[in-house]
Amino acid sequence: MKFGIVRFPGSNCDEDAYKVVSNLLGEEAVYLWHEETSLQKSDCIILPGGFSYGDYLRAGAMAKLSPIVESIKKFAASGGLVLGICNGFQVLTEIGLLPGALTRNIHQQFICAWQNLRVENAKTPFTSLYKPDEEIRIPIANGEGRYSIDPKGLKSLEQNNQIVFRYVNNPNGSVSDIAGICNREGNVLGLMPHPERASEALLGGTDGLKLFKSIQKGRFLQGIRN
Repeated sequence: MKFGIVRFPGSNCDEDAYKVVSNLLGEEAVYLWHEETSLQKSDCIILPGGFSYGDYLRAGAMAKLSPIVESIKKFAASGGLVLGICNGFQVLTEIGLLPGALTRNIHQQFICAWQNLRVENAKTPFTSLYKPDEEIRIPIANGEGRYSIDPKGLKSLEQNNQIVFRYVNNPNGSVSDIAGICNREGNVLGLMPHPERASEALLGGTDGLKLFKSIQKGRFLQGIRN
């Protein structure tokens, strides 16, 4: 399986994702520069955390203008797997692959801490190795991690089982405790917590590794797009 990890100016978790894929999964990983248009025949695209373009305008707003974005949209439309972590989640909402928006944390402060999450949907290609309602521990590191969506949009997320992760103790004021959502088709996931930072015991926990292993498992057993 081949993972393509997008690099924007300001990405800083790209190497973390690369090491999880290559060292822990034993899969191929390549970096994709934001000015390119080729996804190099990747099976899964990862938009990593960081501060794309310094987040000077609005988190993810400038990244959506990058040439590689149109290729990612087409890839997702064809059923390709796309994972957005933290700043990557912000980018996914800005480019329209996921609904809603990420706004300033309710206390207007940057938060960096381990958080307990509850798995709301264990039937996606990203969560198949988790159990429904399983409580896991994954860190967050964000200043604009407050997920916002209007009541109509929230109702749609709930009806279509698009809420994938919820905070047990909501740290940033996200609507309905939302920590991560997917699109209706289930092949695009965005989450604020950092699963790549919870993939080795040496780092403090391994609950995030199941997410990456779920992707790996899905590629072979569920016929996910090649």
